[in-house]
Amino acid sequence: MRPTGQRPKGKRQRSAAQAAPLSADASSAAVTPSRRVEVSLYDEVTTKIIAQLEAGRLPWVQPWGRAGGAALSLPRNGVTGRRYSGVNILLLWGAVIEHGYPTQGWLTFKQALAAGGCVRKGERGTTVVYADRFTPRAEQERAAQTGEEPGKVAFLKRFTVFNLAQCEGLGGVDPEPAPLPERQAVPIGEALIAATGADFRIGGPRAYYDPLFDYVQVPPQPAFGDQINYYRTAFHELSHWTGHGSRLDRDQSGVRGGKAYAREELVAEMGAAFVCASLGIVPTVRHADYLGSWLGVLKEDNRAIFRAASQASKAADFMLAFAAAPPPEPVAGFAADAPTARQSAPPQPSMAA
Repeated sequence: MRPTGQRPKGKRQRSAAQAAPLSADASSAAVTPSRRVEVSLYDEVTTKIIAQLEAGRLPWVQPWGRAGGAALSLPRNGVTGRRYSGVNILLLWGAVIEHGYPTQGWLTFKQALAAGGCVRKGERGTTVVYADRFTPRAEQERAAQTGEEPGKVAFLKRFTVFNLAQCEGLGGVDPEPAPLPERQAVPIGEALIAATGADFRIGGPRAYYDPLFDYVQVPPQPAFGDQINYYRTAFHELSHWTGHGSRLDRDQSGVRGGKAYAREELVAEMGAAFVCASLGIVPTVRHADYLGSWLGVLKEDNRAIFRAASQASKAADFMLAFAAAPPPEPVAGFAADAPTARQSAPPQPSMAA
């Protein structure tokens, strides 16, 4: 939940990052865009996500921890160790759940051969996608003649990957990360919340991000029936926080019930899931508060889930980057023993949600 209000002013940061690769191992692919194939791929992926939502399952909230199943983590390339991002996380998580694979590691057919093994006969792969932009030769020539900046054309390609469990004889693959002990995830979450430096207030009955005054507020952890869900909620609101004009600059002008509001909630929901997966935090909550509005957005625009998942990955990466950053210098005039977020004073009056 978050209050409505005027969007903070800030310079838009619409850059090449919007066209960042969505898969972990497709950067060397040849560029052969096809409008027809591209549109069908958008439709294919969106239809799959809509079907999961209509069945009552959120693709970014998976029932991890089942006997024999994969541990909670982000899917990764089994050779390079590089994590998949954006909509590919949803596609690969869905495949792990559907087929009961015991690992979050994936590779291409060629990578399996290069690793000394092979994909077992009869195994079916899982589709991932790669998005980028390129400049056609004719456009390069035109720009060279006119002295103008060359334009770029967006393209989307599909690739097939296989879970490590579908392969045999592999050598030198990236090992499966050991699952974190259940109680260890809590301090990790606390450390990341503090490391962001966000104005993070604890108290009151509601969780929200205030885009006007740029602060997050969540109820005290004991107020949660299952306290591990405090962290999912905290990172959901911090995902909103990343969209401020001074950070990732997303559109936060939407009003409750509107499409812009639903899109931002979708980003925050997935961003929290991606952060929790990275930290090994396993929430039990299954929120579907905005399920109807999400379905409306996805059915209207077959690229909405791609954009939302990409923005969610960027929000998660923005927060996780603080985990490795040095602590900020103390601000002059504040005592070293000043109250922290965990010891915060009574919450300030909030705006209506």
